[in-house]
Amino acid sequence: MQEPYETIHVEKRLDVDWLTLNRPESMNAISLQMVSELNDYFGSLYNDQSVRIVVMRGAGRAFCAGLDIKQRNDSARGPQPFGGGFGFQGFLADVYIKMRRCPQPILSLIHGPACGGGFAFALASDIRIAGESARMNAAFIKLGLSSCDMGVSYFLPRLVGGSVASELMLTGRFINAARALATGLVSEVVPDADLEVAAQPYIDEMLAASPMGLRMTKEGLAMAIDGNSLESVMAIENRNQVMASKSQNFAEGMRAFLEKRPPVYQPD
Repeated sequence: MQEPYETIHVEKRLDVDWLTLNRPESMNAISLQMVSELNDYFGSLYNDQSVRIVVMRGAGRAFCAGLDIKQRNDSARGPQPFGGGFGFQGFLADVYIKMRRCPQPILSLIHGPACGGGFAFALASDIRIAGESARMNAAFIKLGLSSCDMGVSYFLPRLVGGSVASELMLTGRFINAARALATGLVSEVVPDADLEVAAQPYIDEMLAASPMGLRMTKEGLAMAIDGNSLESVMAIENRNQVMASKSQNFAEGMRAFLEKRPPVYQPD
């Protein structure tokens, strides 16, 4: 893992990484350096057994205002990242792929604007809690681009359905916290000052699962959403359950259940 980061801050609290987008002076707008650091961070998680959950949030008055357009225009004259052959486009897109590929559940705490690529950060997370100030939109279309960018056309219909996704993506209009809750885009809405407190029950309940069970649930759910048949989805479920049942933690989970006590899981 690259250290130290400058545009993001990672605070380790035991098994949980608290990842803060840390460009508050620009409402955490996405810079080339931020993309590089997020790629490094999320890429490092795939084989990191010490991190079980990631909490993602923004410093200052916004979650993430989207791409830093001014810096992007200034840096466009310099060397460009290869990004899988798509330059900066592919370089940024790889962050969202790594967010979905990492085995750790990502819990996003959203306050203020979450626009464009910042909206996509929220959508690529596993669980979302909104502060009352949250305002999210697919801003790309407001800039003469397609709203089908950074995985939004993949994530959003799966979360809110085709009709609401079409409305938001074709117009670029904002969805506020109350409507995000009503459409199932977020799990709950709380005052901005209470976001960290609201996150804790989710963290505690996920940490109560076995490490392998938590990882395999994220993986299995992602594959089930894209599965082309019941049989293909159940094949992944069967594979994951057989693997989990061979773990020492399954035996511990069964003992704890019978003894009516919390399980004490080991890394696996």
